[in-house]
Amino acid sequence: MNQEFKKYQAQTSPHPLGLEISHAKGSYIYDIENNAHLDFVAGVSATPLGHNHPKVIEAIKTQLNKYMHVMVYGEYVQKPAVELAKLLAENLPEPLEQTYLTNSGTEAIEGALKLAKRATGRSEIISAKNAYHGNTMGSMSVMGYEERKQAFRPLLPNVKFITFNNFEDLTNITTKTAAVILETIQGGAGFIFPQKNYLEAVRKRCNEVDALLILDEIQPGFGRTGKLFGFQHYNCIPDILVTGKALGGGMPIGAFTASKALMVLLQENPKLGHITTFGGHPVIAASALATLKEITETNLIYKTLEKEKLFRKLLVHPLIQEIRGKGLMLALIMENADITNQLILRCKDQCLILFWLLFEPKAVRITPPLTITVQEIEQGCQLILSVLNQIKS
Repeated sequence: MNQEFKKYQAQTSPHPLGLEISHAKGSYIYDIENNAHLDFVAGVSATPLGHNHPKVIEAIKTQLNKYMHVMVYGEYVQKPAVELAKLLAENLPEPLEQTYLTNSGTEAIEGALKLAKRATGRSEIISAKNAYHGNTMGSMSVMGYEERKQAFRPLLPNVKFITFNNFEDLTNITTKTAAVILETIQGGAGFIFPQKNYLEAVRKRCNEVDALLILDEIQPGFGRTGKLFGFQHYNCIPDILVTGKALGGGMPIGAFTASKALMVLLQENPKLGHITTFGGHPVIAASALATLKEITETNLIYKTLEKEKLFRKLLVHPLIQEIRGKGLMLALIMENADITNQLILRCKDQCLILFWLLFEPKAVRITPPLTITVQEIEQGCQLILSVLNQIKS
């Protein structure tokens, strides 16, 4: 199967990890030899309730028995999508009240950028250096990492970049700016958090020049940082909120949420301002609804902060320079990229799943399911320390 995987399925890198999957449950992924791999990555933050959570599976099966795709997005009233959008609105501050459901986070970014241009009549977009918002042409245009973009130019014009947490750069936001798009927490850059009320200052500057603020919560959203959304740690409410990953509970989804006054602009001049065939798919919406209910109706969000403390207590080692992040969005920063690579690959051989970040070669991603147990954390951390001791020696 591994040979056929490389022969028939397009690859994203020369050396994929190549783990052949049999099944997955809870915090574990099982290979075809039935080895249990403890998952400290959660599909890159996309399975917040672990694998095959019973409530999510039941919601999917129930919807499957009713109907799957029946009509392109926005024409028919489909209960799972309506209830999901309603529950999102109930858990978001004003004026974030209407949600457009998409197939992925990057598609939601595209929709948010279009909405900002439509609402302001302006074309300039400001993003951050080392930002990552997805890999379609519009999303790549606001990626702040030239090495990943240069082979695909020309991209969208009128995109400018500022440095995250740099207050002097905020003067670049002017009356020509349609929107500022930022990750609430920079993911690919190494889990960089806003400092000294930075997001509040960005919000204030956008208000001064009537530009919109788009916050990308595709990674930190849905409980991972100890609040339902990362921006809730800061005094900053976006005009457009973009989500994805964890919302689907393991199914593909994205969403952008704004006020009704903004969202109505996609209905006319022109009509069908943003369209998609499978966005809001009833089976995926059912999975997302079950996931969001479980996250908001239990103590999982609160528990993430306790689990963060445990990770920080256990992962003390001379080769770990720092632990960045909050809740269960953590990154180990090693002395150099070679140690990072050795740690990830050696842990893989010992059935612990770790992963890289996009732009910070010294970082090791730790973003396990929110449902991970204390015992599983202790087990995984013990293995990490054991591997680091082997590397050090």
